[in-house]
Amino acid sequence: MIRYQLVCARDHEFEGWFSNSAAFDDQVKHGLVICPHCGLQDVSKAPMAPSIARRETSSKNQREIVEVLREARNHILKSSENVGDKFAEEARKIHREEVEPRSIYGNATADEADSLQDEGVDFHPLPVLPEDHN
Repeated sequence: MIRYQLVCARDHEFEGWFSNSAAFDDQVKHGLVICPHCGLQDVSKAPMAPSIARRETSSKNQREIVEVLREARNHILKSSENVGDKFAEEARKIHREEVEPRSIYGNATADEADSLQDEGVDFHPLPVLPEDHN
């Protein structure tokens, strides 16, 4: 895994973990890397220096990032409609202006997500949190 320090167009800094540099480039290209502070997709790698911080500081920063992601996800869940397994279908209807625009969330397979991206449908995966792996 590679950890990058990232920055959005509004100068919010955050970190991201990627399996390799190509994974970062691919995720940015498909709009999957978003600023947890403002939601912008205009994200790039920030200049980085070798890490000399103590482990305690790193753990504190990680907890703060997780809390920001938790707050963002909770906001999305509270202010959006759960369409379950019909996410791809509903997202297409909204994109094609067949229904009134609204915030939705739900489930999509990897193939459905790829298809939505190919069609130019804007969507973002919900942040995955540590408790999701329990």
